Amino acid sequence: MTAAVHTSASELRALLTLRFTPQLGPRRIESLRRHFGSAEAALRAPLTTLRAVPGLDAKSLAALGSAKAGEQAEAELDKARAEGVTLLGRGLEGYPPALDALGDPPPVLWVRGELPSFPVVPRAVGIVGTRAASPHALSLTRAVAADLARAGVTVVSGLARGVDTAAHEASVEAGGVSVGVLGSAVNHIYPRENERLAARLTLISEYPLGTGPAQHHFPTRNRLIAALSAGTLVVEGELRSGSLITATHALECGRTVFAVPGRAGDPRAAGPHRLLREGAVLTESAADLLTELGWGEAPAAPLPDLPPDQARVLAALTAPATLDDLHAVTGLPLPELQTALVMLHLMGLAEEVGGRWVRR
Repeated sequence: MTAAVHTSASELRALLTLRFTPQLGPRRIESLRRHFGSAEAALRAPLTTLRAVPGLDAKSLAALGSAKAGEQAEAELDKARAEGVTLLGRGLEGYPPALDALGDPPPVLWVRGELPSFPVVPRAVGIVGTRAASPHALSLTRAVAADLARAGVTVVSGLARGVDTAAHEASVEAGGVSVGVLGSAVNHIYPRENERLAARLTLISEYPLGTGPAQHHFPTRNRLIAALSAGTLVVEGELRSGSLITATHALECGRTVFAVPGRAGDPRAAGPHRLLREGAVLTESAADLLTELGWGEAPAAPLPDLPPDQARVLAALTAPATLDDLHAVTGLPLPELQTALVMLHLMGLAEEVGGRWVRR
């Protein structure tokens, strides 16, 4: 049976009740919702009819209709209203159609902030990578995220340390929209040092309010990053990493996987290199993503009003360059060139990475 679209608060309450019912995970809840057309109908169904639903065992059948689950659902609705958190139920208005790509879409999403539009193929890119990212990876992540933001692309990531944090920060600083998908509740920010950054993002979680981070939550949340994005960019990550899990989910959702090549022998480059061998799109800039996804070109970043020497040096930084490279291109004496580079670095417009200067 095809699930009907509802707009009622009672259907959301029913979905929450199923969410709080022991023995029922996202797959079983979705199976119930599709079989009966709604969560409300599933909760009203007699045991004889419930036995016909694929995937339900004796324990899950016995747990259905639990009074405790209904009480937890009511309490969660009250807490969400008190904290200004929006709950979005599967099949209800506002629930992202992009999550249709998943075999186990969350029955309920908790959202803090204004959720951008996530159609079936959203104008959004997921950016993921290791928490212990190299300076070069962080610099490239910031440049890509900022250019995507200026092109009107939503940046989705997981609010973790390293690449995730750099992607979120650069996106919002460039005036864009960034969505953090959490492995904890939207009112329990992890890591704690990202609380101020989180206040500038739209936050999404499939976990009830007050839920803290847990190791098994993070691989699960990665499927949401993948489904909410038209493509996922892996900047750095070891062979066994959450980044590669996200890439796998992206492929399962029919999304495009992008990867940044790294230094041979660096364990952080092993994950992207495997993805590249398997057909991921080699990515060095936002232009690579925008072109592959058919979204045009990245608009040029607005430049501040700079003194002539600094403007000349910044214009020369079209690719990573050594001091000698810049000396040859700009024609500036070395003392003036070095002074210009120091000033550009202080303004956050350029930085030195591995002996080469790059534009930020």
